[in-house]
Amino acid sequence: MFAKAFRVKSNTAIKGSDRRKLRADVAAAFPALGMDQVSELVPGKEDINIVKLYAHRGDAVTVYMSGGNPILFELERNLYPTVYTLWSHPDLLPTFTTWPPVLEKLAGGADLMLPGLVVPPAGLPQVQKGDLCAIALVGNRAPVAIGVAAMSTADMLTSGLKGRGFSVLHTYQDHLCPEGRQLDIKKSSYKKLSKFLQHMQQEQIIQVKELSKGVESLVAVDWKHPRITSFVIPESSLTSQTVHEGSGEQPYQPPDIKPLYCVPAGMTPLFQESGHKKGSLLEGSEVRAVIIDYAKRNDLVDTDNKNLVQLDPTLCDCLLEKNERHSILKLPWDGLVSRCLEKLQPAYQVTFPGQEPIVKKGKISPIDITLAQRASNKKVTVVRNLEAYGLDPYSVASTLQQRCQASTTITPAPGAKDSLQVQIQGNQVHHLGRLLLEEYHLPRKHIQGLEKAPKAGKRK
Repeated sequence: MFAKAFRVKSNTAIKGSDRRKLRADVAAAFPALGMDQVSELVPGKEDINIVKLYAHRGDAVTVYMSGGNPILFELERNLYPTVYTLWSHPDLLPTFTTWPPVLEKLAGGADLMLPGLVVPPAGLPQVQKGDLCAIALVGNRAPVAIGVAAMSTADMLTSGLKGRGFSVLHTYQDHLCPEGRQLDIKKSSYKKLSKFLQHMQQEQIIQVKELSKGVESLVAVDWKHPRITSFVIPESSLTSQTVHEGSGEQPYQPPDIKPLYCVPAGMTPLFQESGHKKGSLLEGSEVRAVIIDYAKRNDLVDTDNKNLVQLDPTLCDCLLEKNERHSILKLPWDGLVSRCLEKLQPAYQVTFPGQEPIVKKGKISPIDITLAQRASNKKVTVVRNLEAYGLDPYSVASTLQQRCQASTTITPAPGAKDSLQVQIQGNQVHHLGRLLLEEYHLPRKHIQGLEKAPKAGKRK
C-alpha cells in the first residue's frame, strides 16, 4: 500500500476527544494489549498527529503519528499497527517467518507467497482467512511487514505451501517509514540532552564532567549497573529447527520424507476400479495393491504360471508402448508394478515433527554440496537446498564457521526462487557431511556431493 509515494491531504493535531476514542478503538481492535500498554501506545500528553493521505492506488488512509513516528493506520474503518509499533509489541499479531532476501520484494509491493515461508519447530501459527498477521525474517523477532492472510493455516498446509499466502499492507522501508530519520532528543520526555545526561548521572549509570560552560564530557560508564546488565535483546522465537549444543532448545529432528505417486489422466482406467481418480496420491505399496487387486478381479493371473499376468486392453493401453502391444502378451508381477510406477507422476510428502504433512509434486531436491574455485585459486564449499529439509541456512553457516574456523557467507541461490546458499571457505565437505549425517541425522540418499570430501593426507 505504501510501496510508492502517497499524497498528504491534511496533518492536524489530535483533539482530546479523538485521543480517548483512539484508545478505545485500539483496546477493541487488539484485546491482547493491557490498558497500560494501550496508554503507552496512545500517550495522554505526548503530541499525536492525524495525517490523512491518499495512497498511490487512491485508497484513503488515516495515519496516527506519535513523536514523529507512525504508530497506527486506518483503512476502511479497520485499524492496523505499523511495523514501528510491532517492534515494541512483537507478540501483538500471529507472526510468520520468511527469508531476508524476500523483504526487498515485499517493500517493492509484492505479496508474500507461501513457498517463501519458513516453517518453525512449533509449526505455523493458526489463523483464518482474513486475519491480520505480522511477517518477520529468519533470525530476527522484530516484524518487518504486516499483511492479511489469504487462506487459513489448514488450507496453507493442504496446498503444499503453494500460492499467495498474505496480502501485504505495510513493510519496513516503505514510504510510511522514510529513510534518514534520526532520534530527536527534543521529541523525547527529556527535551534536552543535558537533562538526559543529568538523569543518567543521578541513577549512577554514567559520570559527566563539565569541561566548560555548555561543554560536558562523559567520563565514565558503570557497565555493571542493573539498568545495563538487565538489558537483553529478545531472541527469535520463529527460527527453523537447528542443533544448539547445551542450549536446552529443542534439537533438530529431520522430516519424514515419503515418496508418492500421482495418477495422471492416462492411468485412470487402471485405478478407477479401486476408487481412485485423476490426481489421486498413493504410496508405492498402495500402487502394488491396486495392481494385484485389478489382476485378480479380472482373472488375469496366468493359470500355468502364477508369476505372470495376462495383459488385457486396459493394461496394454496404460503400460505398454505402441510398438509393444502386439509382441508382449504377459508380464511378471515385478515388471507390471515397475512399469506402472514409471507411468505415474512423482510426488512426495514431507512431515516435520508435530506438524501436518505437506505434499508437493515432483521429486524432492537433495541437499546439494559443490566445490567452486574463487580468486587466487582458492576453493570454497557451497551447499544449497537446506530449506527443503527445515534447516536454517544462517544457523548452519554459524555452526560451520565455528567448527571449521573458516569464514562463511550467505547469498541467494542462483536459479532458485527465495532460496539461499551457504558458502564456506576451503573444502569443508567432511565437516558438512558429519553435521548433516551424524548430528542432523538426515538420510544419505538426500545429500548430494559427499564424495567431494578431501582424501586423508591431502590438503583441503
